[in-house]
Amino acid sequence: MTENVILYNPLADNRRGKENAYGAPVPGENRYVDILTVKNYSELFASVPEGGRLVVCGGDGTLNRFVNAVANEKAELPGEVWYCATGSGNDFLKDVGGEKGGEPVEIRRYLCDLPVAEVKGKRYLFINGVGYGIDGYCCEVGDAIREKSDKPTNYTSIAVKGVLWGYSPRSAEITVDGKKYEFEKVWLAPTMNGRYFGGGMMATPGQDRLDPEKKLSLLVFCGKLRIPTLINFPKIFKGTHVNLKGCTVLTGHDITVRYEKPTPLQIDSETISGVSECRCVSSLLLKE
Repeated sequence: MTENVILYNPLADNRRGKENAYGAPVPGENRYVDILTVKNYSELFASVPEGGRLVVCGGDGTLNRFVNAVANEKAELPGEVWYCATGSGNDFLKDVGGEKGGEPVEIRRYLCDLPVAEVKGKRYLFINGVGYGIDGYCCEVGDAIREKSDKPTNYTSIAVKGVLWGYSPRSAEITVDGKKYEFEKVWLAPTMNGRYFGGGMMATPGQDRLDPEKKLSLLVFCGKLRIPTLINFPKIFKGTHVNLKGCTVLTGHDITVRYEKPTPLQIDSETISGVSECRCVSSLLLKE
């Protein structure tokens, strides 16, 4: 029987990544590899036997770790890369029409020509989006909670508390393909490669991750008062927030967001604290 290589992240789904990977529906003889232990991706890819499959098991953060590690090594992706969503958010899978717990899906075409986020002098490929605002705050608070407890993190509760009192909206200067915009009372300013982030929020309903023009979409979600903002926030899960007066969607290839003071940011659910500026660049510009 052909052997598959199952690459899993033990930290996924509140540290249930290994357990979830072993329970994933991947038929055949499987060899399990902890993504945290991989030192050479070229060797790992070469070790997949003919007829076998490389299957990545985890969530959005796992995919982010995978593509950045492969890029940093300058390794070449194999002809096929398969994916089983075993994370907690699984926004990528939702965007491409898969279901958690389902059969592996082939995703290589989604991992090529990814956009880059430039943060604090470093560059990161991103799969779904770069959340900059209260979503980054929620990830930062969630990380602190997980350090103290193994219980599942309730991000909805964190977000509600953040809107009511924990987080303050910022003024922002935003530049899209050289054109500058000024916004006040900004709660969210995610730059998106896909439609979803934050565990099912449809931030940019019109975004296409396979867009031939490789454009990115930026959502600017503004709100002057906390209670009306909290009432409107759930609309983002259905994408109807884009009809609100305080919401703006901009598209382009080169997007920079500058906040008036440092703000947490998340890239595919991976947190970076104290960010004053983030630039996102589409793969089209990176090739020029």
